[in-house]
Amino acid sequence: MKNTVFLLALFTLFTACTQVKKEPTNEIEAKIDSIISLMTIQEKIGQMTQVDQQFLDTITDISDYAIGSLLSGGGSNPDTNHFEGWADMYDKYQEIALKSRLGIPLIYGVDAVHGHNNVIGATIFPHNVGLGCANDYELCRKVSQATAVEVAATGINWNFSPCIAIPQNEKWGRHYEGYSEHVDIVSQMGEASIIGYQTSELGSANHSIVACAKHFIGDGATIWGTGMGNKSNKIDRGNAPISDSLIRAKYLPPYQKAIDAGVGTVMASFNSINELKCHANGYLFNDLLKREMGFDGFVISDWQGIDEIPGDYKYDIVTSVNAGLDMIMVPGNVNGGGEHYKTFLKLFKESVDEGLILEERLDDAVRRILRIKFRSGIMDNPMTDRTLLKKAGSDEHIAIAREAVQKSLVLLKNDGVLPLSSSKHYYVTGSGADDIGKQCGGWTIKWQGELGNITPGTSILDGIEEYATTNRNNENKKFDAAIVVVGEDPYTEMKGDSDQLYLSTKDKESIDEVKKMNIPYVVVLITGRPLIVNEEIDSSNAFLVAWLPGTEGGGVADILFGEKNLQGRLSFSWPKKIEDIPCNYDNNCEPLYPLGFGLTYSK
Repeated sequence: MKNTVFLLALFTLFTACTQVKKEPTNEIEAKIDSIISLMTIQEKIGQMTQVDQQFLDTITDISDYAIGSLLSGGGSNPDTNHFEGWADMYDKYQEIALKSRLGIPLIYGVDAVHGHNNVIGATIFPHNVGLGCANDYELCRKVSQATAVEVAATGINWNFSPCIAIPQNEKWGRHYEGYSEHVDIVSQMGEASIIGYQTSELGSANHSIVACAKHFIGDGATIWGTGMGNKSNKIDRGNAPISDSLIRAKYLPPYQKAIDAGVGTVMASFNSINELKCHANGYLFNDLLKREMGFDGFVISDWQGIDEIPGDYKYDIVTSVNAGLDMIMVPGNVNGGGEHYKTFLKLFKESVDEGLILEERLDDAVRRILRIKFRSGIMDNPMTDRTLLKKAGSDEHIAIAREAVQKSLVLLKNDGVLPLSSSKHYYVTGSGADDIGKQCGGWTIKWQGELGNITPGTSILDGIEEYATTNRNNENKKFDAAIVVVGEDPYTEMKGDSDQLYLSTKDKESIDEVKKMNIPYVVVLITGRPLIVNEEIDSSNAFLVAWLPGTEGGGVADILFGEKNLQGRLSFSWPKKIEDIPCNYDNNCEPLYPLGFGLTYSK
């Protein structure tokens, strides 16, 4: 009978605001007060827990343990990986959550960092490195809005994006997730992206999803040789030796912009600052982010992020929660070296019982989580709005993606061979000429991405053939020029850390092949960062940087054939040699091409 009373109370509480997208803050806070007053300690802990759906023991654990959040990490897809399959999976989990004692819906997160990139058939946009070179506020907003529509079409209501790191070292495997080495570009593009995801006010449209500014803070400032907490000699998750004054001058402004734009969540960073793990740094989250900067959403850890705090797992829980992390991405990956979510729940409860974590801390965290669930409309409308499915992968979104490709490309050299003529015949070759997976890069269908035609799209070769004939459709004809498409294979995070930023032997052989043809040739570079390609630039007639353009390779062809003029300018300095790295506008590096460089076609 007591459970029935609680459920009736909450039903009245939630339905009182049904269909009202934006409520006054005091009304939301009053509702949150009522919910918290009904919650047990275990239910509060459950709200602070995030589990990857693939690691659930049973689906009923969602309701039995009052789990507040699920995620699908990279590659954690439903058995049927298409839009309807994702919507079915999400609704199945949400229905279970609504059967819990208090019926609080899930907030469900994904890394949709360049489109809904886990889903086969989604529109895949250029990675942030390209959008930073476009440096077009409205374009960035449109890209994020289109992404939000496709994410919301699958029921997912939370996106771990945008990344507003300021990458300082080209050797970092997450370099392409950043917009620029310059704080102003990062601040502007981050704000545009958040508004695109959430709309001008979180929850004010059926495609509004919760954004997440990441990774707080200094993830782009780590030093080579400190990576993975000194477990490798690389850079990802390493130490950033930066002062408080530098943090405030260089790394905080994008987050202040994000907060001012109403961002719902912030993700803690894996890295350390001056040898202290960010996940354990109460000054960053309690003092700086929440009190000083006025952030009233909630902070989420990164994947097994608390596990990297020195000490046993119980200590990690106590330290991170007291440091101001409101939700822990457990995620339950025991086979991957992590802890089971039930172990997390047990040790968390013990820590509260022993007074190591105060209930007031739980109440603050739960308040923040519920605040975002109310603001975003999740409390009122937790199930998938399937009317959005017709917009997923639509012609409208494909057109936005193609525009983003056109505006993101940077021309480093042109001896007059560009733009190409549609009346001529071209020899097209190279590892990236006809490979959707390569041009999309990491975070595409799988965590690390994958070579091959892994999702529908237009390869660069397909795009070229919209304009002219090539060796694919006529090998016997004399070639007027060659286009060789080369560059990096897909990678993500630490697996992309490298101090060998050169073209592969195979790619160099492709360039050598066209050199021997004694015809003009253009190099198109697919890459997530500047590479050391001085010789390749010097020997070519034109050199075009395509970054990681996504599924719409036709946008590259639009530039090659002059259908569109070039807009892209380097948002990063381009180093002359590997020894110059890190090479940034505000250090002593003399780059091969400076920040802001980019050629256009004369009119």
